[in-house]
Amino acid sequence: MEPIKEDTAPYYKLGIFYFNPKDSRVFVPKRFGWGWTFNFAKVWTYLILIAFIALIIGLKTLPIFSR
Repeated sequence: MEPIKEDTAPYYKLGIFYFNPKDSRVFVPKRFGWGWTFNFAKVWTYLILIAFIALIIGLKTLPIFSR
């Protein structure tokens, strides 16, 4: 296992939201466990989330998915 090079704890707001304007990545490894999280200091994060929510709402309005 590779040692941690930098303490990322100061970049987490409320312990779960990664916010680092100096980090160019939109997706960053989670602090704990497996997976990825967003860098909420990047505009692309909000654009991706808005697009995802719009997709869900758009699919929900289709007659085949609404009940």
